[in-house]
Parts: sequence; structure tokens; C-alpha cells
Amino acid sequence: MRVLITGVAGFIGSHLAERLINGGYEVLGVDSFFDYYPKSVKENNLKGLLAQSGFEFVQGDIAELDLNGIIAGVDAVFHQAALAGVRASWGSRFGEYVNNNVLGTQLLLEASKDKDLKKFIYASSSSVYGDALDFPITENSPLRPVSPYGVTKLAGEHLASLYHSGYGVPTVSLRYFTVYGPRQRPDMAFHKFIRAVSCGDETEIYGTGEQTRDFTFVSDAVEANLQALSVGKAGEIYNIGGGSRIMLSDTIKIIEEVTGRTANIKYTDTQRGDAKHTFADISKAGNDLSYSPSVNIRDGISKHCDWLLENKELYDQIG
Repeated sequence: MRVLITGVAGFIGSHLAERLINGGYEVLGVDSFFDYYPKSVKENNLKGLLAQSGFEFVQGDIAELDLNGIIAGVDAVFHQAALAGVRASWGSRFGEYVNNNVLGTQLLLEASKDKDLKKFIYASSSSVYGDALDFPITENSPLRPVSPYGVTKLAGEHLASLYHSGYGVPTVSLRYFTVYGPRQRPDMAFHKFIRAVSCGDETEIYGTGEQTRDFTFVSDAVEANLQALSVGKAGEIYNIGGGSRIMLSDTIKIIEEVTGRTANIKYTDTQRGDAKHTFADISKAGNDLSYSPSVNIRDGISKHCDWLLENKELYDQIG
């Protein structure tokens, strides 16, 4: 089977591509190297893939590529590409989020509507829920994004549902809950926390540190994608979480234990667009996809720390 992965040079996309290649799939990867974070990081993510015979890479913007030709040559689509970042999505940059996350998704779906795809898997986000009132959060919980980014990811979900009902595109949407691990974006919390604690720098926490998150290790998110490809029900939406809920301040304690260093914590104002708490009900994914997260938070943070140590020189260069 030959599959397309958009955003293949990104955090989850590169891990997914490696997993598929190792499973015997052929992978066509697309990435625009959008400059939300340094290109050198994305090039490092692709380093191992480019040496694989089953991998083909196309650099380009979804809005400018021949999507009809690209999708005609694949059996399934994993749409991982998106302009990320909750806090950066406010204000003047919102148009970029619309172009990348909404228009880009629509163009891919439009090109997929007359193709014989096995699946079109859309990478959504727990950001679509915003500040939930009841926990754990089910797929039927109210959708009330608290950031423009969350609005664009929800719009992408609605488009996927529309193209499924209107044209029969076999879409499956996966709502990721705070994915972490090796290659996590430099602007994300664990990456910043681990680097700060390891280097003895200030560890900046927005708010009180009492907010809670459902953290999902990247290999579990990847397995959810593979299961969605093989047994996911077309037209459905699934929560993909890590199976537990932990206070942010407690993750700092784990990082201290793993690194053997003490955090120098600085508390700052809560940021617009940050949900107070997240916790996924993953029973639907368990029933339909046999999804069962296997990496606990301490082991996941330890793996993340090891990877950052191995790649310290790269991240020291970008600051």
C-alpha cells in the first residue's frame, strides 16, 4: 500500500512515516517547511526517512501542488499538516491559520472525493473542546474552542464530515490530546521544561501549575493512526489520549527526578487560548480501534529527555 502523509517533516508526521515504512508501506511525504519553527529541526526529523527506499519526499505547499495527481497515486491519506500553536493563532496571523488548516484541508478533501481511498485520516486536536465542564471528555462533549487555532481544527473536522456525507470520502478524525516525546516542537511545554531544567535555566509556567493535562506519547498517537487506517469507521471521530490525567506541576517533579536537577520555576500569567484541564475518554477508540496507550508519563518523559540530550547541539544552535 502507498500512502500520503502531509506534514511529514513534523513531529508526529515523521514518526508516522517511519512506522509505516517499517511496516512495509510505501510513503509519499509532503511538507512545505513552513517557518513556524526552524527548518533545521524538520530536516533533522527527515534525516532517517530520506535514506529509505520506500520513501518519496515532495516539498511544497498544499495550495500549490497538483493534489489530484498526488492522491491518484496513493491508497490512503494521513493529513497531519497544520499551522500549529494555540497562542500564535490570535490577531494578525489568523489568516495564515485559515489558509493552512482550513483551506488546505478542503483542497485535499476536494482532490480525494472521486478517488478510491481506503481512508482519509485527519489529525484533529483536543483544542476543539476548549474548557470542558465534565470529565473525562467524550466525543459527544460540547465543542467550544478557546483559541483561533482550535476553531480552525474544528472547521477541518466539519469539512471531513461534510466530504464523507456528501461524497463518501472515508474520513476518520483523530482528536490528539497533548502529544509529546522525541521531536516534539521546540515551542511545546515538555520540550521547553526539559531543556530549562537540564540547563539550570528558569522554567516558565503559565498560571499556577495546577492545570491538568492528558499527555499522549507519540508512539501511541502513531499506533492510533495505523489502527484508524485498518479498522477505523468512516465518518467517525475518536479521542486519542494517554489514558491518565496529571497536574502540570507534577510533570515538573518527574522531569526533576529523571534529570537529577532542581527546577527554577517562574510562574507567569495564564495565556489566552489555554484550556484549564483536559482528560480524554478513550473508550470509543478502544472499542473501534483496539487503541490502548502503552507508554506511561514517567517512561515517556524519560524517553523525551534522552532524545533531547542526544540532540542537544541542534537545539543549542537554534536557542
